[in-house]
Amino acid sequence: MTDLNPLPFKPQLGPQEQFLSSTADICIYGGAAGGGKSWGLLLEPIRYTENPDFSAVIFRRTSPQVRNPGGLWDESQKLYATLGGIQKTSTLSWEFPSGAAVRFAHLEHEKNRLDWQGAQIPLIGFDELTHFTESQFFYLLSRNRSLCGVKPYVRATTNPDNDSWVARLIEWWIDKESGYAIPERSGVVRWFIRVQDKLIWGGTKKELMDVHLNTQPKSLTFINASLTDNAILMKQDPGYAANLEALPLVERERLKHGNWRIRPQAGLYFKRPYFAVAQAAPTNIRRIRYWDLAATEKTDTNDPDATVGLKLAIDENGTFYIEDVLHIHASPLKVEQAILNVAQYDGIECLIGLEQDPGQAGKMEVSYYTRKLAGFTVMTERPMTNKITRASPVAAQAEAGNIKLLPGNWHDTFLNELERFPEGRHDDCVDALSGAFHLLVNRREYLMA
Repeated sequence: MTDLNPLPFKPQLGPQEQFLSSTADICIYGGAAGGGKSWGLLLEPIRYTENPDFSAVIFRRTSPQVRNPGGLWDESQKLYATLGGIQKTSTLSWEFPSGAAVRFAHLEHEKNRLDWQGAQIPLIGFDELTHFTESQFFYLLSRNRSLCGVKPYVRATTNPDNDSWVARLIEWWIDKESGYAIPERSGVVRWFIRVQDKLIWGGTKKELMDVHLNTQPKSLTFINASLTDNAILMKQDPGYAANLEALPLVERERLKHGNWRIRPQAGLYFKRPYFAVAQAAPTNIRRIRYWDLAATEKTDTNDPDATVGLKLAIDENGTFYIEDVLHIHASPLKVEQAILNVAQYDGIECLIGLEQDPGQAGKMEVSYYTRKLAGFTVMTERPMTNKITRASPVAAQAEAGNIKLLPGNWHDTFLNELERFPEGRHDDCVDALSGAFHLLVNRREYLMA
């Protein structure tokens, strides 16, 4: 844009100021977590709040992400109310005295992009761009129109994801070997057009128009940011850097260092040296046996998942102990009998965790086991995230040396599977470990009784 108005709030020096000063049609503000990206996105519309015909829509992929504590809607209240904005919670929007409006919306499903047919949006914002599909982004780009005197433009924030379409879109700004942003290219504007469904890039608008006549190139730039660029957060929450450092390697590289090339692969989450062997666990301890259920017998011609029962304990200092890991390849009836027998052996002090598969069949299965295990404390849960996300917290604890193994003949099978995660054929042990860890850490109301 060439018509940027002064901001009534001063952005932080560095990438945030650069983001809010960009004249590119599309500006993507990305890199490490904590760089002030979302706040920069909220600042962008306020330069036009005195324009009665101006409107902006800022998207997150899902509605809960908009409404989450500390999310866009929460943070907007700290900013827009001071400018006289009136919030409309039912529509997640703000209306300013002039008539200008800022709305928050979601594109949870691919088809939701069509909800915006016919819309005319001078400013479109995407928070966490890698969460959206490429078709959602470019379809909304067709809705980026304006009759209010403001040149239409798009602003987006993102964290790295090597497997996303965004990584391909901004690859010119990223070093191919290290995966880190190239400092001297951060904020450099390039131009593109689409020819036969392929993006063609140029260093200038004229360069493209000279070769591709009667085209209208769009300008795009990528601005890298890191936690150290956000002096306000560093001061208000000095422990946040330690939180990022505690992440497993893949997430740490992405969210702390802004690495766009790293991806989950075998050996990056769990390594054998992480797991020291302890001869015994302390006496003052809480424990759970978590079952990742399967019910297929192993034969000479198949290699099915196993039912895995992993026994995990935690002491008062927060150290975890894997006390036992059982692998069972058997029929449903034999699996059921084994679970009942192991419960008797572990005793009523040991809690029992069951993973619930999606759908009605999963509900019926855990309900059945809960009745069969009457007299024991049974907890069930249906995982709501993917396996890698779910395993990340326990992987971080393992890397920090906070998970010990008790002696047993199950070590090789268990550690072999963990080291191959997420590329290995089986992940039953990882699922059982993740589930047991999640219940011990996050559902202590059951554990403290």
